[in-house]
Order: sequence, then C-alpha cells, then structure tokens
Amino acid sequence: MIKKIAFLILFVNSITINLFAQDTSAYEIQRLKINNLLAERSAKFGQYDESLNTKTGIFGFQTKRDIRNSNEILRQIALNDNDIFKELKILLDYKDLQVEEVKTTVNTNSESIQNYRRSIKNLQDQNENLTNSTNKAENSRDLAYLFTALFLIGCAVLAYFLNLKNKQLKNYEKANV
Repeated sequence: MIKKIAFLILFVNSITINLFAQDTSAYEIQRLKINNLLAERSAKFGQYDESLNTKTGIFGFQTKRDIRNSNEILRQIALNDNDIFKELKILLDYKDLQVEEVKTTVNTNSESIQNYRRSIKNLQDQNENLTNSTNKAENSRDLAYLFTALFLIGCAVLAYFLNLKNKQLKNYEKANV
C-alpha cells in the first residue's frame, strides 16, 4: 500500500516537473521574442534619428521625401510597439499561468499532505489499539497462568492433606483393630 502511494507521488511529481519545464521554456522563448522586438525598436529609433538629420533639399533643408521617410520609420516603430505589447501580453499570460499552476500544485500538495497526515494518524491509532489489545491478551494469559498455578498448588495441598488424613485414618483403624 505504501509502495503504491509512493509510486503515485513520484509519478505525479515527474509529470508536474515536465509540464513546468515546458512552460518555463515557452516563457523563455517569449522573452527572447520580446528582446528581439526591443532590439529592432532601438535600431529603428537610430534610423529615425538619422532620417531627421538627413537634409537633401536645397540650402540644406528637408524635403517632403525626407519627412515621409521619417514618418514611415515612426509608423514602423509604432507597429513594432504594438507587436511588443502583444508579446508582452502573451508573456504576462504565461506568468499568470505559471502562478496559477504553482497555486494549484501547492493546493494539491497541501491536500495530499493532509491526507497523508490523516492516514498516518489512523495508522498510529490502529497501532495503538493493536498494542493495547496485545497487552490485554498478554495480561489475560499471565492471569490465566497465575490461576492455573494457584489451582495446581491448591490441588497439591488438598491432596497432601487428604493423604495425611487417610494415613491418620489407617493408623486409627490399625490401633482400634
């Protein structure tokens, strides 16, 4: 029985560890995606700074094309930011999922621990009852041996006195004859 329970505990723990490892790797992959998007964002800001300093117009002014190019880079940065927010939401969902899994595992383990404690207490109570029963049986046996010994001693004393009376009666009959 205990071996089966131990096997079940090990089996559940191994499954939990594997699921946790998979979630952790998915979490790390998601973090890498976000880091890559942040690196792209930084690079695009560098391009935006360069485009603001680019002045290809007459007398060193910016042309419409330069401004459009800068605006396009800003639009790409905004789209990249939207992607970052989406990926961050996914990352936070992973984190929330991990927290929920930990809570579930804690609750499951707490319930298991309570069940084990209850089982141990029941087994201890059964052990105590069996020990008490064994002690009572041994005491009863010892008492039975004592009564048997007293009975045999009583029988021996009675037999001795009967034998003594019988000898006295024979001596009395011999004396009267």
